[in-house]
Amino acid sequence: MEQLLQDSVLVEDYINGDESALEVLINRHSQRVYSFIFSKVFDKDITEDIFQDTFIKVIRTLKRGAYNEEGKFLPWVMRIAHNLIIDHFRKGTRMPKFEGNEDFNIFSVIGDGSLNVEGQIIKDQVEDDVRKLILELPKDQQEVLVMRMYKDMSFKEISEITGVSINTALGRMRYAIINLRKLVEKNNIVLTTY
Repeated sequence: MEQLLQDSVLVEDYINGDESALEVLINRHSQRVYSFIFSKVFDKDITEDIFQDTFIKVIRTLKRGAYNEEGKFLPWVMRIAHNLIIDHFRKGTRMPKFEGNEDFNIFSVIGDGSLNVEGQIIKDQVEDDVRKLILELPKDQQEVLVMRMYKDMSFKEISEITGVSINTALGRMRYAIINLRKLVEKNNIVLTTY
């Protein structure tokens, strides 16, 4: 019988005092909501916290009579979960800071084309920060870095255009990356899009 009841009917029943209606809703959608949260935070404990906070918010909203998403219960719950995930990352609890390790690639944070609105804003800020840092580099390092990372030129092309050997171009690129890492650390900049 419970599978036959639509979400909107169960929501209405819960608002009218039937506590078991909420249990049916949670059981019906818990796996999807949990999986969605985990796919964003990749941490079981944090997923469980956000999952609980999501349904606490759902309950409070329903009890206040503030729910107005007729027939759209699951998308509404997912939106609440999504917003709580964003809040979690804004708090910085899982936001990795740049620590100057050798494997870190500053430019890897710029390449993700599948970002949501918040992610796009953060990505734009990261790009702006990287541009400002590049301007602090010596001109010869700036030139090689821009040609390589933004114009996607080979070191052979860079050496021909700048009139230096390939090894010199490689060296300038290496020092540009080293100096960027130092600038990131010195300015305590966070380079992340998630």
